[in-house]
Amino acid sequence: MARVVKGFRTLRNHWKKSTFAVCVLSYGGHWLYGKHCDSVLRREACLVAREFGRQQIAPQERLRKATVILNPAACSGKANNLFEKNAVPILHLAGVEITIVKTDYEGQAKKLTELMEQTDMLIVAGGDGTLQEVVTGLLRRPDQDTVCNTPIGFIPLGSHNSLSPSLHLLSDNKVKDITSATLSILKGETVPLDVLQIKGEKEQPVFALMGLRWGAFRDVAATISKYWYLGPLKTKAAHWFSTLREWPLVRDVSVSYLDPSLRPPDLPSQKPPRPNLLYRIIRRLKNRWNPPVEEPPKVEEPEQWKEEQLSTLELFIQTHNKNPVERRINDSLIICAEPDNLTVGEYITVGNKKEEDPTVFTKDSTKLEASACRLQLPEGAAGFYNIDNEAYEAMPVEIRLLPRKLRFFISAERREQLLFQTQ
Repeated sequence: MARVVKGFRTLRNHWKKSTFAVCVLSYGGHWLYGKHCDSVLRREACLVAREFGRQQIAPQERLRKATVILNPAACSGKANNLFEKNAVPILHLAGVEITIVKTDYEGQAKKLTELMEQTDMLIVAGGDGTLQEVVTGLLRRPDQDTVCNTPIGFIPLGSHNSLSPSLHLLSDNKVKDITSATLSILKGETVPLDVLQIKGEKEQPVFALMGLRWGAFRDVAATISKYWYLGPLKTKAAHWFSTLREWPLVRDVSVSYLDPSLRPPDLPSQKPPRPNLLYRIIRRLKNRWNPPVEEPPKVEEPEQWKEEQLSTLELFIQTHNKNPVERRINDSLIICAEPDNLTVGEYITVGNKKEEDPTVFTKDSTKLEASACRLQLPEGAAGFYNIDNEAYEAMPVEIRLLPRKLRFFISAERREQLLFQTQ
């Protein structure tokens, strides 16, 4: 008992050292526990991948080939280590033959994709910038109709991964997100996604999966990091300073658009069985005796463009890829303009919501649906667009929807969740 009393007395007399030691031990224990949880997640994912690798294949079949476009600079330079440790073992255990192509500078993924050889699947390991470059490179190829049939897997390794919530169940654990995204590639379930073709007057077209953003909220979001010293108040400070410096924040834009097009029925996933020989003989004889009447060629009607003059704080043009499994009547893009009568308090509140989810709009937003649109900016308008979180100089552009252009791997759990939300 005397030793216990002596020990407590020593801790009390050296309370500063004791407090420091407790903090260090607590932090170390938490760090070790996190490492242990990550190892458990990797081991469970590898066990699932091993079952795919044990499946037998026919003698004439070959291993599946995957081309990986990896951006090592993503996630503050940690992307290469994250991919090698969490995704590569899963792909190897599943029997996938992978070819890893690493990018060295911005824009290289676009060039590499334009020169890519035929592959069974394409895997993009990076963030929004890498994915947008790969999609642009694919759709600029002369054989894009063939290449676009290649399924694409997205492994979120960047600071911004806008497409991930549409394809995977996200968590606060980076290792879990990477392993679940890799396993969804092995399971092979895909979903078609719309693509936006954004073309300026002189530049080659740029392609986006989520959308285009222009306005005051976008400009403020680019300056938030400058107020890092304000901690949790940096977002509100950026909005307040921007409001005081650039008032009024309203921007005028002319939008011309086409009405949305009717969505054709989905094609069957499997080829129908060939009819028997007797049925084919009867059908040929019938067509020979009573040949079908040829329909006259359809005359294409000129496009009917409608025009709107918008005065807005923020303009969004985006796809429906936030819920890619939703059943829709029309193929359309969404044009959304925030009202110009928001107060400063409402502006800051909405701005904070937009930092978390750029598709959260106010109830008074102007919303239009179209199959294509043209933006005409006023003279002297400066600034930048955000196209899938990548900055581009603001200029007059034409935006067209390419419905269900690419196919991406999606997890079955996320598909079921999205289907449940639409019911």
